[in-house]
Amino acid sequence: MKKMFKSLLVLSALFFSPYAAMADSYPEKAGGKLENGIANAVGGFLEIPKTVMTTTRSEGPAYGMTVGLMAGFLHTLGRTIYGVVDMATFLIPTKPLVDPDYIWNDPDRITTYKSKVEMR
Repeated sequence: MKKMFKSLLVLSALFFSPYAAMADSYPEKAGGKLENGIANAVGGFLEIPKTVMTTTRSEGPAYGMTVGLMAGFLHTLGRTIYGVVDMATFLIPTKPLVDPDYIWNDPDRITTYKSKVEMR
């Protein structure tokens, strides 16, 4: 009985040790995706002033207040929807599809969206 228990213990250690090493970073990756999703879903409305200011600086005030405002609404929808999707699928740790991944990262750059999903 002792010999069988030791054999099972050794086999389980050999079998599960790679998974234990991966599990160390999985909660961090999943938590990071959930955090990113919450930040984007809640802060998506900040795309409107960000896009208006960025467009006004590059193209002028008339363009910024018209096209920049409409683009800001669209980016608000995009960032909020991607945030909700990230919150719903946080158990599958993927890289953010919104670039920059948080609204406050690189505020002088227009938001873009990635076309393919990549694992973290």
